[in-house]
Amino acid sequence: MTIFVNIFSTNMKYDVIVIGGGASGLMAAYSAAATARSKAMDIRVCVLEKMPRPGRKIMITGKGRCNFTNLKEWGDFSQHIRSGAQFVRAAWRGLTPQNVIDFFEGSGLPTVVERGDRAFPQSHRASDIVDALVRECQGAGVIIQTEAEVVSLNAGGDQFEVRLADGGTHKCSRLIIATGGLSYPGTGSTGDGLHWAADLGHKVTQTFPSLTALVPEGYKTAAPDSSRHIPRETPLSEFGQKLCGVSLKNINATLLVQGSVAGEEFGDIDFTDGGIEGPVGFQLSRKAVKAMINGSRASLLLDLKPGVSLTELTARIKEMWDEIGRDPRSARMREKERCRVLLGKLMPWDLISGFSAAHPEIITLERRGRADTKVWINLVSIAKALKEWRFELNGYVGWERAVVTAGGVSIDEIVPKTMESRLVPGLYFCGEAMDIDADTGGYNLQLAFCTGALAGRSAASFSPAE
Repeated sequence: MTIFVNIFSTNMKYDVIVIGGGASGLMAAYSAAATARSKAMDIRVCVLEKMPRPGRKIMITGKGRCNFTNLKEWGDFSQHIRSGAQFVRAAWRGLTPQNVIDFFEGSGLPTVVERGDRAFPQSHRASDIVDALVRECQGAGVIIQTEAEVVSLNAGGDQFEVRLADGGTHKCSRLIIATGGLSYPGTGSTGDGLHWAADLGHKVTQTFPSLTALVPEGYKTAAPDSSRHIPRETPLSEFGQKLCGVSLKNINATLLVQGSVAGEEFGDIDFTDGGIEGPVGFQLSRKAVKAMINGSRASLLLDLKPGVSLTELTARIKEMWDEIGRDPRSARMREKERCRVLLGKLMPWDLISGFSAAHPEIITLERRGRADTKVWINLVSIAKALKEWRFELNGYVGWERAVVTAGGVSIDEIVPKTMESRLVPGLYFCGEAMDIDADTGGYNLQLAFCTGALAGRSAASFSPAE
């Protein structure tokens, strides 16, 4: 579907201007216009989006499938919010995950709920989510101005002045900053809103990448910079190449910071061209990245067999080794070949090369003479390595591929029941520009939608500009 977007470059006056045409911005604009219409108010709402099309970051969400919310009840949902859980409670209750599903269903977009209470468009096309948002905005009378890069804004009296890169100047009575954070700058999220908020007197808490790849020592060919950032395009080392592409399911991962446990997760991980990712890697990345940025030592311990104790696993491995020794097919095999057969029974075949490279201690060579070398397979070492595979973390992939931004405009300076600034009347915030973030699984988009909806409703509750 081709989206028609209204483009204006002349100086205009609106009642509500939303800077940023992402998830929170489009929902804020729709909510403002729909709220005004329900009250028989005639107001003008405009979205300023600097990219050629709105919703660019939505398009890449969930690998293009767009997991747009999560149907967990608040008690469970809130456990997945890493910053600002109590702050967003009112917004969440004002637009629950079921309300979000109803919104898209009502716009003509069928949805499905999959494992983990994750909601997707039935088509599994993120573009359908963007189309629905734009369609609803335009149906409510919202003006969407693309390629409208805001370069500065000023607050004075009872109005805001927004200056554009093309020389145009727009004015409004209410302004909503929905510019997102710093993650995926190619989609337009370059932190502009954070700078404007600071210029208007707001505190901006430390920002850092979250839901991003963690890079183990020896995984890449280049060292990190001073902040421990390692660009994703940095080539993989030989060790990294052995692991890249491997996925592990139902493992336990423990994050250690300065040797102390800082987090623990159960689930799946992926070794990618970036580093350690997947649901478990992402969940632990927030604390890991923050620790590394602050100069602390971080490491991951992987337990590939969390269902059994070390004693039980060791006994089982010894039994398996004896079975392999009695198998006629193993009679002509060397010890290293038998070891590979054993490892194949304990892990995915594509993991064996990387696992063996990381744990050379599982094979010992004993020289008995110039021409006599005995190979020993250390079964206890294999069991220990499976229960506690340690990765010292060298760095992390930065904004270029981080899913969300941790940190942002301080929520202490925003009214949770309206999303309005406590410092600047008529100024509202929503979405990732604020110091709120959550786990992967539809949680962050839900926060974007519900805070956007609340900001829009609040901004519309005023007398129209003359």
